[in-house]
Amino acid sequence: MNDPEESAPALLRETGVRRTPVRETVLGALLGAGAPLSQQDLAAIPGLERVNKVTLYRTLEILAKAGIAHRVIGIDGEWRFCSHAPDEGRCTGNHPHFLCLNCGRMACLRDQTMPRVRVPEGYAIEGKQLIVYGACPECREAGIGR
Repeated sequence: MNDPEESAPALLRETGVRRTPVRETVLGALLGAGAPLSQQDLAAIPGLERVNKVTLYRTLEILAKAGIAHRVIGIDGEWRFCSHAPDEGRCTGNHPHFLCLNCGRMACLRDQTMPRVRVPEGYAIEGKQLIVYGACPECREAGIGR
């Protein structure tokens, strides 16, 4: 099931999330992306351009709460979302991300693992993220950044 449009309904069903056209389209977009997507990125996708911002944000929150998407913060402070599906080549949530300081583009570093962190007694982890930053290949090729 590598086709995001086919994977999304099945993944929603497996996780017990009620299937709606908006949820299927959003999850399909996240599954098909190689990088975290912002709410703006998603709103530009055919089928989502007329969806209310609140509905889109609630959909992202539902997917995150169900454990099939996760949030990553961008250079602009805006949340971006990745698929949390275990498919080969998909964003699993348990990896760092690369953030270009010049253009703001993000990429999943899927071949990397998150470092282990000892959490002090009494604290509860609700999520984790590691962002490595610098200049992306496109910006470096254009002579922007280092």
